[in-house]
Amino acid sequence: QVQLVESGGGSVQAGGSLKLSCVGSGYITRSYRNYCLGWIRQAPGKEREEVARINSDGATKYADSVKGRFTISRDNTRNTVYLQMSDLKPEDTAMYYCAARSQDNLWTGPFAEYDVWGQGTQVTVSS
Repeated sequence: QVQLVESGGGSVQAGGSLKLSCVGSGYITRSYRNYCLGWIRQAPGKEREEVARINSDGATKYADSVKGRFTISRDNTRNTVYLQMSDLKPEDTAMYYCAARSQDNLWTGPFAEYDVWGQGTQVTVSS
């Protein structure tokens, strides 16, 4: 069985910062370094949006809405992916999920194809 467990969410004022963490357990830890890891958020009444992705080779990709404010990183020795969020805005309020998919077959598909998901952590930004 595999699990992804997020932490670090909370309530902050606009302009503040939060750092989310997502720890993997189970079979994913056997080859964690080969996984593509992403952070996806969903606000009430809105569709899910992938805000950041980090490939197994360390390459990163960000949604335009968070470029320059969010930074994704990974620590393969700790089976953990992070999302450092700065200059937070009320529109960043959402449930944040981490997700993963092996890149053993060079997968680079859309976030809907992630096959392991966490339960989410809530981020609330007040103005």
